[in-house]
Amino acid sequence: MLGEAARAAGYRLIIRDEVGSTMEEARRALHQGEPGRLWIVARSQKAGRGRHGRQWGSPPGNLYASLLLTDPCEPALAPQLGFVAGLALHDAASQLLGPAAGGLKLKWPNDLLLGGAKTSGLLLEGESRAGRLNVILGCGVNIASCPTDTPYPATYLKTAAPRANVEAMLLALSDAWAKRHAVWSQPGGFGPIRAAWLERAAFLGETITIRLPEGPLAGRFYGLDPTGRLELETETGRRLIDAGDLFFGAP
Repeated sequence: MLGEAARAAGYRLIIRDEVGSTMEEARRALHQGEPGRLWIVARSQKAGRGRHGRQWGSPPGNLYASLLLTDPCEPALAPQLGFVAGLALHDAASQLLGPAAGGLKLKWPNDLLLGGAKTSGLLLEGESRAGRLNVILGCGVNIASCPTDTPYPATYLKTAAPRANVEAMLLALSDAWAKRHAVWSQPGGFGPIRAAWLERAAFLGETITIRLPEGPLAGRFYGLDPTGRLELETETGRRLIDAGDLFFGAP
């Protein structure tokens, strides 16, 4: 079930035993006139996917959820919702992990790391209908297991919190999202969201490589600009990066 803060803010929940993907279920609900603020959770997925169309393994015991938001903001601000969601994931996982939460970090643009390994990922997609932007936030959290054939090391929450489960994660995540989103929705709200995200950022101030369509680009992770773009100090000057895959170290 959803947390008390989430329910008070008007969020609702649908739970399915098995779906192709919760993202597609959310899109179907949108096309059927769903007004939004809707969490869709599945116990398993047959066709889960991550960024760049990558397949997301979906065995039982992990959290597979999508959040449908209708007309949440101007299109230019939509990428900031990824940072709101990342903070909510960090908040929720911290609650479950307790003393072990010190190992949690946020990896730009949309991953949650535990002990340097990926334990959660986000997928943000937008769709325009009737002149309005609608956003679907997909979220997968490794709770009971994780894949082994990934380009980045992966782990799961039960390694540090044996009692972690899907129900507790959903309750904590839905409340954390409602609270962080309320902050972001205020005038100038991305300022505190940006500051909180940077406090939890992995590799800040260190050498990283961003894999871009034109090839890898290395530099020092300087921070985020006021709109959320990654600031990278390279040999030829500072670059602002909208999207890409981040890896630690030089290529």
